[in-house]
Amino acid sequence: MRRVIVTGGGTGMGRAIAEMFVSGGDEVYVLGRRREPLERVAAAHPGGRVVPLPVDLTDEEAVLAVAERLSEAPVDVLVNNAGGIIKENPVDTRGLFDLYRRTIDANLLSAMMLTQALWPAFRRPGGRVVNISSIAAHRGGGDAYAAAKAGLCGWGIDLARRGGPDGITVNTLTPGYVQDTEFFTEEGRSSRHDTLAAETMVGRAGTPDDIAAVVGFLASPEASWTTGQVLGVNGGALPGH
Repeated sequence: MRRVIVTGGGTGMGRAIAEMFVSGGDEVYVLGRRREPLERVAAAHPGGRVVPLPVDLTDEEAVLAVAERLSEAPVDVLVNNAGGIIKENPVDTRGLFDLYRRTIDANLLSAMMLTQALWPAFRRPGGRVVNISSIAAHRGGGDAYAAAKAGLCGWGIDLARRGGPDGITVNTLTPGYVQDTEFFTEEGRSSRHDTLAAETMVGRAGTPDDIAAVVGFLASPEASWTTGQVLGVNGGALPGH
C-alpha cells in the first residue's frame, strides 16, 4: 500500500485522482482549504484509507506543519493539483498587484513549497510527483493564472533533473477543458461548453476521470522511465501539447 498525497483533493479532478488511488488499494491524504469537501471524500471511503487534512498551502508555516506530519513515513506519490482562477475584478493597480500575488501563490508557490518540504521523505527510488498545470500554460488565459501554470511546467523539469539520480520522477499535465469541476458553474460546465468541446478532436469535453487515468500511469512503477515531461491531456484541442 502506497502513501499518496493529493492537494485540492476534495472536488473535481482532485477528488477523482484521490478516488482512483483509493480504488487501487493506496492510503490517500487529501489536502485543501475547505474541511467539508475533504471530509465528504473520506466519508465515501470508510476504513481510514482517506485522511482529510485541511490546510492553506499558501501559508508557509501551515505547509511546514503538514509536511512534518506527512513525513512520518515515506511518501510514494504527491499530486500537486490545488489552484484555480481567483474571480475578482480589481478596481486599481494595487488591487491587481495583490491579485497577481495571490494567484501565483495558489497555483505555483503552494506546489513548490509543499514539494520542497516533503522532498526528504520521498521514497528513493520510486517516488512520484505529478503536477496539474493547464492548457493555459501553452496558449494563455487568466493572465497571472496562465503565468503560474506555465511556471509549474518549467519548475517540474528542473525538479525532475534533481530527482533523477534518486529514482524520483516528476511530470506535469496540462489539461484542456475538463467538465464536472468547481472551476466553472455550479453544474461544473463552462458557459462555452459546446464551443470548447467542439475544439477537441474527439468531440467532447474531458472528465476528471480522464485526468485521473493519466495521473495513475505516471504514478505507477511502469512509468519509471518517464520523467521531466509536460503532457497535454486535452482531447486534441491543442495538438502536440
